[in-house]
Amino acid sequence: MYKAFTNATVLTGNETITGKAVIIDNNRIRAITDPGSVPSDARIIDCNNNFLAPGLIDLQIAGGGGYLFSEKPSADALKAISDSIVRTGTTSFLIAIPTNTFDVYSRVIAVAKANPLPALMGFHFEGPYISTQRRGAHFLSCIRHPGKDEVDALMKKADSTIRMMTLAPEICTREIIECLRSQNVVVAAGHSNATFREAVQGFNWGIQTTTHLFNAMSQMHHRDPGLPGATFETENIYASIIADGIHVDYSMVSIAKKLMKERLFLISDAVEESSQGANPHKRQKDRFTLPDGTLSGSVLSMLTAVRNCVLHTGIELDEALRMASEYPARLMNLNDRGRIEPGLRADLISFDRNFDVRFVVTNGELLNI
Repeated sequence: MYKAFTNATVLTGNETITGKAVIIDNNRIRAITDPGSVPSDARIIDCNNNFLAPGLIDLQIAGGGGYLFSEKPSADALKAISDSIVRTGTTSFLIAIPTNTFDVYSRVIAVAKANPLPALMGFHFEGPYISTQRRGAHFLSCIRHPGKDEVDALMKKADSTIRMMTLAPEICTREIIECLRSQNVVVAAGHSNATFREAVQGFNWGIQTTTHLFNAMSQMHHRDPGLPGATFETENIYASIIADGIHVDYSMVSIAKKLMKERLFLISDAVEESSQGANPHKRQKDRFTLPDGTLSGSVLSMLTAVRNCVLHTGIELDEALRMASEYPARLMNLNDRGRIEPGLRADLISFDRNFDVRFVVTNGELLNI
């Protein structure tokens, strides 16, 4: 059945349109047309002068709906996490799995393979091949140096569910990076103490992006610009950033945006409270921390990150939305989403001038919030 979304300011990713209707048929966008051309049998959804934008894409979120997935990998947890995330306007996401044991890796992979969901694209394995010096909230005991046989075995078990992996380029060989790339894994540099030269070498070997720019990495210095400097300097490298004003000061988000332009994209890096293990996440008013106060995750949704960019960094709304939809889609080579365009997947979000979600469309299904 056709659905027609009318009376909206439509931010397609390419332009801002008013006075038009967006038509979807099942799970695809069919047309952007004059209201008078809407099929007579279409269900009309009045957007009440709110915004209509592409569904948002989060490439790093560890939990939601009361569950941290790596702590409680189950079908119920996966469904609750997905439902919670989608209702905030994020219609595609990678579940982040922080550095953990291979037993946990096996369990999360098994659950995801047995319980496919429309919004879940797979996993972002954040570790285990990271720097002990820049581990942040990750388990020290689980950090490893990679071996080719071990990586091959993990990829075989994952069976294409691992879509991204964050690693430290200074401890990984070219063979490891090329092995991951050959399995269609997007390789990210992060939780790394790499020098500028080590980072550039990793980029030359096939690393494509940088994980949560400025956080848990070597810092910029005039004698060695480190991983951030290498990211700025290497023109084909993307970077994610956490725009909550806590992980990164808003002025630094603005500086990074001016330098990187379309290569900078948003992530939430959101977690959930946890009570098990050596490093439980505790929710504070505006962040998550470990018991010792170490910053361990955000309370962001992707739409809140968009709002923060608009209100605090001077980034225009249409560009902030591209940072949360089109640019992560480009990095992941997702040609079917990230814009409102005929033929693409029907993933949409409607929100008002206060950035409150009015409704979400995920894979053609309308969710009233």
